[in-house]
Amino acid sequence: LLQEVEALVSHWNLYINLGGFFTGLFSVTLFGPWSDSVGRRPALILSAVGMTLQAAVYLLVMYLQLHVAYFLLGRILSGLWGDYNLILASCFAYVADITDKRSRTFRVAILEACLGIGGMLASIGGGQWRKAQGYINPFWLVLSASLAAALYAAFCLQESVKQPKPAKLFTLSHYKAVYRLYTAPENLSSRRVLALYSLAFFLLVTVHFGAKDIYVLYELGSPLCWAADLIGYGSAANYLVYLSSLGGLRLLQLCLEDTWVAEIGLLSNISGLIVISFATTTALMFTGYGILFLSMAATPVIRSKLSKLVSETEQGALFASIACVQGMCSLASAGIFNSLYSASLHFMRGFPFLFGAIILLIPAAILGWIEIWDSNHDYFHFSGASPSPED
Repeated sequence: LLQEVEALVSHWNLYINLGGFFTGLFSVTLFGPWSDSVGRRPALILSAVGMTLQAAVYLLVMYLQLHVAYFLLGRILSGLWGDYNLILASCFAYVADITDKRSRTFRVAILEACLGIGGMLASIGGGQWRKAQGYINPFWLVLSASLAAALYAAFCLQESVKQPKPAKLFTLSHYKAVYRLYTAPENLSSRRVLALYSLAFFLLVTVHFGAKDIYVLYELGSPLCWAADLIGYGSAANYLVYLSSLGGLRLLQLCLEDTWVAEIGLLSNISGLIVISFATTTALMFTGYGILFLSMAATPVIRSKLSKLVSETEQGALFASIACVQGMCSLASAGIFNSLYSASLHFMRGFPFLFGAIILLIPAAILGWIEIWDSNHDYFHFSGASPSPED
């Protein structure tokens, strides 16, 4: 019976995630470019209202004991309003609107840290609350928080777009704006760099999500065999990485360019995953978590770099596309890393972490190549010389 329940949970989780992803894919790429004209506040209000409706549907399902398929209805309803990805896209675009290029990376990193702090509080508080009072009451907090976010965006938040103007919502021009980001011929080299940064972001976030999905499974199994208290400490250490990465990024920016800060962050991530892949003791596992202390420094740098490649009127379209990439990361990581974990149990339980470390060599190479290319481009532009094929 337990195996049957686990199989049903797995299937319905897949259906719910796919339903939210595909509806969100079309709505985010619609609302994101639209916010470049009408402003960020309408997009934030819509996405928060959508998440409020989702929480309300979930509460109805639990109170009325409806069929689990209604959870899928709630997720699709939220997806049609932009879902969580539209909140991310709008918030990052908002920060890009109100910051200059010099300070943007650190401001984006603050938003990334907020994700970690929110996840930590939800994990600790929500777990204890569920244990004490069951599943229903915590969802009232979800409903209240989503509604509060909608009201804050509607009545308290100042608009970041300098000259918002009315624009038609249901038009293909918004989808074309996202398409033009990667195909516009007028600045082909920047578009290629944009595609490379997007690939690096996809690989990095896929590894991050994938490793996070199997940490608990890895810790529960032999030889670690962690109890609930150690798993809680490990989860807290994993979330604290967001804060340590924020502080480390701020310090490293005093003496290094952003790209090299990201490379150090990737080195931290690769080293930590390698240590965790061979961890057979609690001390070694926490050593791996400690080495990961700068692992989240690379994603805000890549987001900031992407933001600087497009104009002020394309920020919404850009971060909408990044939000879609992040959604694809979530789906890809669940399929790849969970399958790898099951397949590698008989020869190396930590192989998925080692695989993730190897994959991270690709974004490290991409960032290094772009930095070297930019340096050479700036040199030849300054000197007036033309680069030879050898250069």
